[in-house]
Amino acid sequence: MSSTGLEVFDKTLQTTNIWLNGIGETLGPDKQRCYHAMRAVLFALRDRLTPEQAFHLSAELPMLIRGIYWEGYRPTDKPDRQRTKEDFLEAVNSHIGNIQPMNVEDATTAVFRILAEHVDPGEAEKVKQNLPEPIRVMFP
Repeated sequence: MSSTGLEVFDKTLQTTNIWLNGIGETLGPDKQRCYHAMRAVLFALRDRLTPEQAFHLSAELPMLIRGIYWEGYRPTDKPDRQRTKEDFLEAVNSHIGNIQPMNVEDATTAVFRILAEHVDPGEAEKVKQNLPEPIRVMFP
C-alpha cells in the first residue's frame, strides 16, 4: 500500500531517505542534521557550477532532492569563484543555518560521497573535474 497515494512520491521519499541515511553514516542518525548538511552542500556546489553544469547535475537527482537543490537559485553571476577548500567550506557553512556545531568538511565529504554513489558515474566525474583541485579532493 502506498503511503502517499502516489508511487512517484513514495519512491522519491524512499530514495531521499536512502541518501540521508548514507550521510548519517558520517554525521550521525539525526535526519534533521543530515538534511541541513545535504542542502547546504548542494547549494554551495550548485552555486560553484555554471548554470549549464548545475542543470546537468540536477537531472541526476531524485525528484525531492532536485527541488531542494533549486530552492532560491539565482543564475546571475554564477558560478561562484571559490578556489580554495576553505572558501568552499565557508560557503557550505553559510547555508547550514542553526544546525551547529557541525564539522563542515565531514558534511561536505559525506554529501560528495553520496553524490558519487548515486548519480551517473560520468556525471559525477564531470562535476568533480569542474571543481578546482583544492575542492575536488573532498570528492571521492
